Amino acid sequence: MRRYIEIPLLFIDIEGDGFHIMVKGLIHGKEANFLIDTGASRSVFDPDTIASFIDNPAFEKKEGMTAGVGSSDLESATFHIDTLSIGNLEIHDYEAVALDLENIHEMYAKLGLPRIDGIIGGDLLKRHKAIINYKAKKIRFLP
Repeated sequence: MRRYIEIPLLFIDIEGDGFHIMVKGLIHGKEANFLIDTGASRSVFDPDTIASFIDNPAFEKKEGMTAGVGSSDLESATFHIDTLSIGNLEIHDYEAVALDLENIHEMYAKLGLPRIDGIIGGDLLKRHKAIINYKAKKIRFLP
């Protein structure tokens, strides 16, 4: 029998016109808020925000451009997160993508919503066989 990790979901109302899905987690042991984005190919973290979790992150510029949230072409970089936790799911030595998320930070601030520390995308959702249960307000992962 498979052992799943279930994590509560928070539904963030976007002015009564939809919602975003958020989960709580940790980056290097510090509390973090993550959006769940099933349409994002990779999990991404804002380079300015990640600096509050990791001392002097070593960014390696990624060749080419990345299509991103609210913009057609964005520069991105990679860096390592030693320990990333989503609820009780622990991910070690994760090669993450740094991408400017300022437009999301601005929108959330204007709406009085919690700050986003990262976006969990398809790479981690697929790797850990995520199942989102909207009725139960939980996401399930395989470790």
